[in-house]
Amino acid sequence: MDSAIKDFLNFLAVEKGLAKNTIVSYRSDLLFFKLFCQNKNYQPLGTSGRTAVSAYLLQLKKEGKTPATVSRRLAAIKSLYRFLINDGRLEIDPTENMESPKKILKLPRVLTTDEVDRLLAQPRINTPAGLRDKAMMELLYATGIRVTELVSLDRGSINLVEGFIRCLGKGSKERIVPLGQVAIHFTEAYLLRSRAKLIGKGNSPSLFLNHNGGRLTRQGFWKIIKKYTAKSNINKEITPHTLRHSFATHLLENGADLRSVQELLGHADISTTQIYTHLTGTRIKDVYRKTHPRS
Repeated sequence: MDSAIKDFLNFLAVEKGLAKNTIVSYRSDLLFFKLFCQNKNYQPLGTSGRTAVSAYLLQLKKEGKTPATVSRRLAAIKSLYRFLINDGRLEIDPTENMESPKKILKLPRVLTTDEVDRLLAQPRINTPAGLRDKAMMELLYATGIRVTELVSLDRGSINLVEGFIRCLGKGSKERIVPLGQVAIHFTEAYLLRSRAKLIGKGNSPSLFLNHNGGRLTRQGFWKIIKKYTAKSNINKEITPHTLRHSFATHLLENGADLRSVQELLGHADISTTQIYTHLTGTRIKDVYRKTHPRS
């Protein structure tokens, strides 16, 4: 099993070109399954493969795992078995016809445009760190990119003259995302007034820097968002992904077509983007109920 998992993960990295974080998730899910099989003396690559998977799914249910977690772990196991079959190591897929549990549709949390304005008004742009924070938050809301994509941007990833950024999404797929004038203005101000002060004598290629002149991390930006959320007195849990959700929702509310939003977000499947249509539909219903005299 160890050898099979190692070869599968190498296949995902080399042949499929999946992102490091995705590989880590696959490894974690498969190691949980391997450990379960070891504890129960199952042979997942032998005759007890289907029994092992069925028992594992039942165990996850008993532990109270969410349908999303169970579906993700089953998907990882299915992918492993498909790899082994295509590689000629297995003849029968023990997960054939196994269905994932139905997921409960969980609508993403979004901010209103007024709340976005309040949040983005919090940084003190007269300080190097404050101007950096302002530029990052404006850029995140203007583009809808993921926080990992944001902190991975290099100085050469952004073209302020033409008004776009070049970012690498999941699976190292590159996409070009346009910038609005507000994001351009504050990013340019950050580059002119703050970045040199943060980088000091360093030579990091990173666009956004921490106080030591190195690349700002995901965790660092999460702390920044938490700080400004508390200052804005918005009674919602806000994460960097909240701005991505708000970006997509506000585009659709103002008439953007679904395919364009899909491309901007970097979704491989449009069904992922369609969740925002449920959200805008919910908002439309709320407006109708509040405003129509016979609602």
